[in-house]
Amino acid sequence: MRDDVVSPAGVEHAELVDTIIRAAFSDTAHGYQGEGALVRQLAADGDELVSVIHWRDGVAVGHAFFSRMDVEADGSPLAAAALAPVSVLPAFQGQGIGAGLIRAGLAILKDKGIDISFVLGHESYYPRFGYSPKLAARFASPFAGPHLMAMMLDSEADWPQGGRADYAPAFGRLG
Repeated sequence: MRDDVVSPAGVEHAELVDTIIRAAFSDTAHGYQGEGALVRQLAADGDELVSVIHWRDGVAVGHAFFSRMDVEADGSPLAAAALAPVSVLPAFQGQGIGAGLIRAGLAILKDKGIDISFVLGHESYYPRFGYSPKLAARFASPFAGPHLMAMMLDSEADWPQGGRADYAPAFGRLG
């Protein structure tokens, strides 16, 4: 029987997280583009909201990171988080580990009072968690387009009519 556990990542896990991120992105179409450095910079800047690791039989096999965003909706600030990156070691991809990390992170964000989460990613993967390009399109963002998606963490909340969504400054310094 496998032992699968998702737990918060701490400062002591920084090198482990970097190893997971590098391995997960190195053989992708776009390759590794400094996602590990981004996570370290976001944490150093104080923009980390949630960082979780998936452990299988005591081995770290996946990681997800959510950072603070500056979002205004309908003229008022909205507590917001960006999901990036989600990383799973190649040998463990396709087993639901990334999905479990995303769901765990979203639950923690909701408990923290975060209202909305954004992700820049594959338009056929992230909608299964509730992310919508239609909601994100209501926000002015430097990342606007079909790959920018958003979701209200309270599924019963009304969608804002419009606003702006700015990622943490570290994203502007990426790559």
